[in-house]
Amino acid sequence: MKSKADTAAIIDTLKGLYPDALCSLDYGKDYELLFSVRLSAQCTDARVNQVTPALFERYPTLEAFAGADVEEVGRYVHSCGFWRAKARDIVGSARHLLERFGGRVPDNMEDLLTLPGVGRKTANLILGDIYGKEGYVCDTHCIRITGRLGITDGSKDPLKVEQQLRKAIPPEESNNFCHRMVLFGRDVCTARSPHCADCPLRSLCDHPTA
Repeated sequence: MKSKADTAAIIDTLKGLYPDALCSLDYGKDYELLFSVRLSAQCTDARVNQVTPALFERYPTLEAFAGADVEEVGRYVHSCGFWRAKARDIVGSARHLLERFGGRVPDNMEDLLTLPGVGRKTANLILGDIYGKEGYVCDTHCIRITGRLGITDGSKDPLKVEQQLRKAIPPEESNNFCHRMVLFGRDVCTARSPHCADCPLRSLCDHPTA
């Protein structure tokens, strides 16, 4: 496992590479991010961003989503894959938000996890991006890269990786660090053919020829 000094060096290097550590999903309202993250499951953010403008125009309010026909919502999100489950969860979450939380996206893990289709990854992202709280978003990029670097022990279990990251990454760095993992995973440390020879983190990596 990485030392605190090496982990800090990794964080600083990533800051230099990606100073604007922003979520790549487009949204204007808090609940729109929640729904976009649900759509992004096993789908690219780029595809989600192509779908959501028409979706959010058709249903401009949380009340509109809550009263929507699931099959109609499904037609808007069909190209994101698993559209029936995603449409059902979006409509269900809208109703849940209105009935239980006064139309406000919850600001804590316990309540977020009561929403249909919301797991810890989504909840962490909401906490970090919407509320500025610590958020350890363990998506495939974060799990893969932190394992290769040696920040985590190589586990593929999201909860175990999250627990390890909570010990290694300072809370105030967590949300931006995870966004940078996504960007770095797309640009350099790709899943199948990582660009190890040109990697700025090569000297800090446990598996530089992975």
